Amino acid sequence: MTGIIGHEAILRELRAFALSDEPPHALMFAGPDGVGRSLLAREYAQMLNCERRPGAPQAEPAGASMFGDAFEPEESPLPCGQCRTCRLIAEGTHPDVITVGPGDTLCRPRSGESSHAAHPLSRDIRICQVRGMIDLASRYPFEAAYRLIVVDPADRLGRDASNTILKTLEEPPGHTVFALITAAPEAIIETVVSRCRRIDVRVVPRQAIEDALIARGVAPDQAAHAAEEARGRPGKAIAYAARPTLMDDRARLLERCARVSAGRNAERFAYAEDLAKRYRDNREATLQEFAAWEAFWESRLRESASGGEAGREASTDALNALRAVVQAQADLQAQVLARGAIELMLLSFPRVMLNVMPSEYGESEE
Repeated sequence: MTGIIGHEAILRELRAFALSDEPPHALMFAGPDGVGRSLLAREYAQMLNCERRPGAPQAEPAGASMFGDAFEPEESPLPCGQCRTCRLIAEGTHPDVITVGPGDTLCRPRSGESSHAAHPLSRDIRICQVRGMIDLASRYPFEAAYRLIVVDPADRLGRDASNTILKTLEEPPGHTVFALITAAPEAIIETVVSRCRRIDVRVVPRQAIEDALIARGVAPDQAAHAAEEARGRPGKAIAYAARPTLMDDRARLLERCARVSAGRNAERFAYAEDLAKRYRDNREATLQEFAAWEAFWESRLRESASGGEAGREASTDALNALRAVVQAQADLQAQVLARGAIELMLLSFPRVMLNVMPSEYGESEE
């Protein structure tokens, strides 16, 4: 039984791919963080390699008749989630399911290269890692029918690295499948995108997330709160339910958004400088802040929906602010200078008149 929340249509599509004579050789799972893109890729690996997949080699079960009676396996969904292969993939320990991200996974220096500096803290997926992927793809899997190479996040492939992998994406060996995971498909060069079958992984309805959390044993009130705060992202909801203090952190971020949006330009510039520095030091941590800005303007958009003429103006402002947040994230993915991208985003925001405490970035200009 799948542990994925929502995405039933995508699961049906993946199952059809897995059962076809020639499964797609490259998939791109595009969608925001926390919606289940990597889980879907892992589920696809299970579907391709499940020992109960039609046509898969069947191990003789324990307890088979000594007289050679035929063993008729019970019908089960694909993947079964119970066979050795499914379990190893779910646990992240199968040798034929490999995830490559920024760092030095699969790093392979050029032939004859005398020195190659280690780069475990690299922010990009480098050409040497692409060479490692190409080399691995040329070899038969250790034990699975299909090897799955997950590139996450694929938008960290630089242009040279992307061009290097093009031919392998277009004509990979029949036993290798690529899964590209991205929240910013627009940051990936078109020649890579065109070689993948794109699957858009969208947010999941709040009620579906809440019901799934309750089915997992989460208290109803906590499940409702986590589902609301997750804004359609099951991964976030599961994390919030497991660690409710994360929702307190999110509340503090929204409070900061309120203070900054109520401030004048001097305060916004101070905040931009601080956020840009934190982004350079720890990109992953600051992604939560951009998510908080999206949530802040989405709530303003909902509040202004029934406010007459003033509400329509406020809705337009909130919608433009949301677009500015999305554009800033795309600019950062495209390697635009962080401080400039963040300042442009903040200057696009309308000033929200709120009763707020003095800001941690200085008094606003009145």
